[in-house]
Amino acid sequence: MAKIIKANGQEVETEPINGTDFQLEELKDIVKGWIEIVWLPDGRLMCVNEEGKCYGLPINDKATEIYQSAFGYSDFICGDVLVCDGNQIQ
Repeated sequence: MAKIIKANGQEVETEPINGTDFQLEELKDIVKGWIEIVWLPDGRLMCVNEEGKCYGLPINDKATEIYQSAFGYSDFICGDVLVCDGNQIQ
């Protein structure tokens, strides 16, 4: 099951509109901009706004925690993100 992790901490379960995989325009709508895909070590994907920091989007604490736990970097994630199974984005 995919979920949108909003910058305000809210988590919303979601499914692709077509029932199988998220399409580019759908991803752009979720993150509100250009997308960047982060492959997580457990096989999931995190789709983030590529320019979230540049646009001053709010820090997403929950997504940042996932990112830092996965990679050990001190970087942070801004804006709403989608976390889904690796096969849900083609």
